[in-house]
Amino acid sequence: MRKTNGRSEAENTTLDIEHELPAPSGDGDDIAAAIAATGESSPAQSELQKLKAERDSLLDRLSRAQAEFENARRRASKEQQDFRDYATADAIKSLLPVVDSLERAVQVRSDPAELRAGVELIYKQLQAALSRLSVNPIVAEGEPFDPRFHEAIEMVETTAAPDHQVVEELQRGYKFKDRLLRPAMVKVAKNPGK
Repeated sequence: MRKTNGRSEAENTTLDIEHELPAPSGDGDDIAAAIAATGESSPAQSELQKLKAERDSLLDRLSRAQAEFENARRRASKEQQDFRDYATADAIKSLLPVVDSLERAVQVRSDPAELRAGVELIYKQLQAALSRLSVNPIVAEGEPFDPRFHEAIEMVETTAAPDHQVVEELQRGYKFKDRLLRPAMVKVAKNPGK
């Protein structure tokens, strides 16, 4: 908790709120003394005492409500952080089998064909893990160029593809659900006659 002028933030907030309210002052006591001096009846004094008690009760309720609000805000913030931490942990858990497979592949000495087959299986395993996390690749090659999902790196003059069509994907793009994580880096066709 941040301290300001030797007081905590919650104390400062409570003090600020109390300053906005009519402060309990000696005015009530002055009025009581004036009533007693004039010889007013005791019903006025009892009414004054009731008002003082009500004021003190309202200030107490306000202080308690402020403290409850601060506690609820802290609790909500902690719950949000815990949710983020557990969501990250679940994502990491789904990727651990891929790491295990890569470790086993690195330890094995085999011919290049078997190594390639093993790496392809690990790649499929990684794609499946990403798919379970709702991370999907963006289809690029052969599609019309879409600046929302594609990043054009180069324009290629060709007559083999229609104008503004993706002819080559240099780096795959990915979406998380419907949100873009990374655009696909692509080469785009440009017909020289146009």
